[in-house]
Amino acid sequence: MVHSMTAFSRQETKAPWGCLQLELRSVNQRYLEPHFRLPESLRELEPVFREALRTRLARGKVETALRFDASETSETLSVNGERLTALATALQEVRSALPDAPMPDALALLGHPGVLESSGLDLDAIKASATALFDDALNDLIDGRKREGEKLKALIDERLVAIGELVADVRARMPEILERQRQQLKDKLDALEVDLDPQRLEAEVVMMAHKADVAEELDRLDTHVAEVARQLKQKGPVGRRLDFLMQELNREANTLSSKSVVADTTRCAVELKVLIEQMREQIQNIE
Repeated sequence: MVHSMTAFSRQETKAPWGCLQLELRSVNQRYLEPHFRLPESLRELEPVFREALRTRLARGKVETALRFDASETSETLSVNGERLTALATALQEVRSALPDAPMPDALALLGHPGVLESSGLDLDAIKASATALFDDALNDLIDGRKREGEKLKALIDERLVAIGELVADVRARMPEILERQRQQLKDKLDALEVDLDPQRLEAEVVMMAHKADVAEELDRLDTHVAEVARQLKQKGPVGRRLDFLMQELNREANTLSSKSVVADTTRCAVELKVLIEQMREQIQNIE
């Protein structure tokens, strides 16, 4: 099942102690890259969240933003005197070394981690709610990535069908193309009134046909198309494999273009490259 790396989820829960709001955002990234913005009082949940992401996601830049608003009746604030004294000592050392450096005001000091402490809150209950909220958001995010992945798969399938039709068209027209080349060569020789030995003419035609032969490239294009279709049905992350297959498809399209001897095969090669690039752009978002 194909999963996209792009999705968003927002969850919220309210209780007597206050309100928790959590947002998960994910975008494409080569590896799994989690980022967290958590309240200081809930900072210890980061390893739990990180492990959950590592277990259930393989790729993507994932941003987790958790906001906690305590109710007015559930929280009292107090200053951690020991922490404040240590901070004041450190600031005095800075003042001695850098007399002209601006010093923070009292409000800024209260905002320093650990200086202002809250009491009266059941942190265990809040952490349990935050963990449950994160699980709900992650489930919702994965469902969104799945839905987006199904849409990407449909777009890629359409282009695979188009590539298969182009390859079949070129293969069917190759005898006609080679015969046309043969006739063009004969017409040029007739116009030049050159009397060429029939065996020599046949040898030239064989050499020309060999240079223009793209049967191998067409076979490999069919093979790669079949493998892309197979990968799209696999379980687990397939984005990197698909990206590699796009490189192989593009390589065969380039070879087909370089061997082109008529405008028709050149046009087909160009259309192939366009379709492959369109698929590659979509695959950049696949996990």
